[in-house]
Amino acid sequence: MPAPKILILAGDATEDLEFFYGLQRLTEAGYQVVIAAPAVKKLKFVSHDFDGTYEGTFTEFPGKSWPADTAFADVDPDEYAGLFLPGGRAPEYLRHDGEFQRIVKHFFATDKPVAHTCHASIALAPLGVLNGRTTTTFPGVSTEVELGGGTFVDDAPVIDGNLVGVRDWSENAQLFRAFLALLGKTAPAAD
Repeated sequence: MPAPKILILAGDATEDLEFFYGLQRLTEAGYQVVIAAPAVKKLKFVSHDFDGTYEGTFTEFPGKSWPADTAFADVDPDEYAGLFLPGGRAPEYLRHDGEFQRIVKHFFATDKPVAHTCHASIALAPLGVLNGRTTTTFPGVSTEVELGGGTFVDDAPVIDGNLVGVRDWSENAQLFRAFLALLGKTAPAAD
């Protein structure tokens, strides 16, 4: 029996520490991981450091690259057991993509496990999927969670039903322990 598939939605300027940790951890756990982006291409990621250069924010550096496996338009979300949304700057523009919106809404409508970190919440909030939900995010964008009808909690991980979130890449381990537990209840990985 083939391993259940997990979908990662990414784009240029995705945070590489969040993306690669998720890709490796999910693969290590036995899931088939598929990377979807606006188009099939080599994605260029970024890396953020909380070095105090700019008060209340972070410094951005060029990150690694990774190829997308498929385009958003070609994704059938019924084929996937769960969804991971890394942060970075990519969510700023991905949230405007109609195919991205279609995919994300499917996971919430079908109550499949969804993990998000850092700025990914700004792509969730305008879709209405955080309305009435409790989650966390990078504190600098907590207002977006609240504007989207959600409740922001400055803690990690925050689990609300099928949704788990953390504030940034420094909490990757907490995010994936919780996400894998949610996935294990619905679609255990292959042995």
